[in-house]
Amino acid sequence: MKPVLYLVGCATPAVLEIADPIKQAQGRGWDVCLILTPTAGLWLESELEDLAALTGHPVRMRYKLPGQPDVLPPPDAVLVAPASFNTINKWASGHADTLALGLITEGIGKRLPLVALPYLNSAQAAHSAFSRSVDQLRADGVRVLLGDADDHFPHVIGGPRKPFPWSLALDALNNTLRS
Repeated sequence: MKPVLYLVGCATPAVLEIADPIKQAQGRGWDVCLILTPTAGLWLESELEDLAALTGHPVRMRYKLPGQPDVLPPPDAVLVAPASFNTINKWASGHADTLALGLITEGIGKRLPLVALPYLNSAQAAHSAFSRSVDQLRADGVRVLLGDADDHFPHVIGGPRKPFPWSLALDALNNTLRS
């Protein structure tokens, strides 16, 4: 049985390429389940059926109702990419007002392997809330990929357009699993 990866995508331009990391993760042996923030779900609305067919699972964006069964297998690891400024800050503060946030805040408590690859603009990256949130998430065991050792940050909106480093995030996830 393949390990299950929850890929949590936030509303940033890179989410429009979300099929690419799904295929890459599947090529690395993962059973991928896609969870989107509500706004990312709106951006990808016309592609949701294709993404569900690609993963073999429904794409989730909202909490299920009480009494409804879980339609996704439990995760073995979680990759939050692209991670928005909003999601990073809410996650660090323990907010769970969307399914995506609920799953990743629970992931900390469940001690799941968690990797986040932010995509934000340079003003957001410079905001003190962002650095505090990154520090908190790292203290909670989340591997947040930034320029300190990962040599790609800031991957900022409005900066030079370069491909979003999906493989970097998947490599970091594999490294996190090994350690």
